[in-house]
Amino acid sequence: MKKFTVFTKNNCIQCKMTKRFLNENGIVFEEKNINENPEYIDYLKNQGFAAVPVIEGEGIQSFAGFQPDALKQLA
Repeated sequence: MKKFTVFTKNNCIQCKMTKRFLNENGIVFEEKNINENPEYIDYLKNQGFAAVPVIEGEGIQSFAGFQPDALKQLA
């Protein structure tokens, strides 16, 4: 089973939609919240991201935002 990480923040509608999509499609992921763990902010900036959600994992190109077509590829 592939492992995916979703970087999120509080009160983020795209983050909520992404997590809901993943849960509804049985895709296992680990959530890392940048409000609770601000050290992730520098990590994401170093990766070239300026907004969340950011999805990364084995065998995929990391991407940001709620992208249903890209999320379907994770299943």
